[in-house]
Amino acid sequence: MDVKEFIDSLNNLDPENIGGWPFLVKALIWALVLVLAGSGVYYLLLSDSLDMLDREQKKETVLMGTYESKAHKAANLDRLKKQMIDMETSFGALLRQLPSDTEVPGLLEDISHTGLSAGLEFDTINLGTETVKEFYVELPIEIKVKGGYHSFGAFVSGVSALPRIVTLHDFSIKTGGSPNDLEMTITARTYRYNEQE
Repeated sequence: MDVKEFIDSLNNLDPENIGGWPFLVKALIWALVLVLAGSGVYYLLLSDSLDMLDREQKKETVLMGTYESKAHKAANLDRLKKQMIDMETSFGALLRQLPSDTEVPGLLEDISHTGLSAGLEFDTINLGTETVKEFYVELPIEIKVKGGYHSFGAFVSGVSALPRIVTLHDFSIKTGGSPNDLEMTITARTYRYNEQE
């Protein structure tokens, strides 16, 4: 069948005798009907469901990530609880090293005893004004002592060995006439927990 005969047969189709139409025409109409029906089913019934499926799959990915994160935390819960207890114990030990208001006179006595044991002579010990930081309060103590160079070293070593946290800052040493006639001015800083925080 050539193209001219095919076009002539299309013009002569009898709508009342569909069974007598040529096979090729029937196949084209069936293909057209299937394409239209498939498109209709897709756009009217499936497209919303497929969009919803896509959204739910994306949600599933996010939820799986959240689940894995929480499952990891749950698996490590006992270890994290133990770590928290260890940190609280360590924090408590550090807090015990910070003197309270009532322990400052005892700390001054310990510093004086350490200096006297090192062979120093105290000129002055003055408490400075407290500086409030985020978690602690800092109290400077201005100390002025006289003695020898090795006595200064023994004093600094003794202060660092005290059971309370004391740091030494801003020292200056002036000479007198002899190596054992030196004058040292130093700032000791002690700390206490800021209970208001």
